Amino acid sequence: MEAMEGGGLATDETKPSNKAKQTSIGRKKFNMDPKKGIEYLIEHNLLAPTPEDVAQFLYKGEGLNKTAIGDYLGERHDFNERVLRAFVELHDFTDLILVQALRQFLWSFRLPGEAQKIDRMMECFAQRYCQLNPNIFTNTDTCYVLSFAIIMLNTSLHNPSVKDKPSVEQFISMNRGINNGGDLPRELLVSLYESIKTEPFKIPEDDGNDLMHTFFNPDKEGWLWKQGGRYKSWKRRWFILNDNCLYYFEYTTDKEPRGIIPLENIQVREVQDRHKPHCFELYAAGSEFIKACKTDSEGKVVEGKHTVYRMSAATDEEKEEWIKCVRQSISHNPFYDMLAARKKKAQKTNQVNLKRHTSGAVVEL
Repeated sequence: MEAMEGGGLATDETKPSNKAKQTSIGRKKFNMDPKKGIEYLIEHNLLAPTPEDVAQFLYKGEGLNKTAIGDYLGERHDFNERVLRAFVELHDFTDLILVQALRQFLWSFRLPGEAQKIDRMMECFAQRYCQLNPNIFTNTDTCYVLSFAIIMLNTSLHNPSVKDKPSVEQFISMNRGINNGGDLPRELLVSLYESIKTEPFKIPEDDGNDLMHTFFNPDKEGWLWKQGGRYKSWKRRWFILNDNCLYYFEYTTDKEPRGIIPLENIQVREVQDRHKPHCFELYAAGSEFIKACKTDSEGKVVEGKHTVYRMSAATDEEKEEWIKCVRQSISHNPFYDMLAARKKKAQKTNQVNLKRHTSGAVVEL
């Protein structure tokens, strides 16, 4: 009653708490579906509908899943791309060596798994780095290729599944000709190699929601019949394809998968089976067993012993769609194709310059 008589004092006092509550809801929505989270925050006037304001929100990152931040920044929509540029501009890479700048940048979000998204993000990073450090690289393509090479070096040196660790000479050889057709200084490449070898990139840890976030945004999901390994019985499983992995569950409500099949060095093909229609299978491209794991009847995680995984879809259209989506995920490494194209461009730049000079054209690239 006192609050009511106070001419709306209670309403005013509750506004901050309502705002905090709505912000918390917006963050949770963002972690589950980044686009809907941003839309909610804008609708409730908690964010201005500008790339700069959204970028500042993502840069601060309070309570935000860094995998979700990476997914949002990588989306190919005009607004998202403008947010990405504004987000990158919030980073100050002035007078930082390239590996230090990469450490700062890659700590602010988690790189998504799609090659096109990473391409856009690394393009923006290279442009920003070269803008703030104009005397280090002759063009942004050189910075882009070297940045990517550093990221791949980090994976190769520190991922336990990579047995053949690259040497410093291999790293140097990998980056030949990327500086307008010329080579970068050997001492620069050696120092970059030693920096990554000594201290790997710190990958942002999210609050246990990484796996759950993966399942909120699958590349494809649905029921398939899966043939057993030792016993060739068929069991119906819920499959989710995302982040270059195929997960399968006993029920759609399960929080953890029964099995995980990393789509590395694997091929997919259509097959005929006399017991089931619309079949396809995954098979190992270069090794005896597919690197996969599953939980046994006692809940223990065990390594799979499959040479093939055979699945059956409900219809022929579903089978074709699964094959198409799986093939997109198992291309040996889409990043290598993308990087090879950019490296070729960086190497050709010098040739183009030479041709233009010899022809007498005064054109500045």
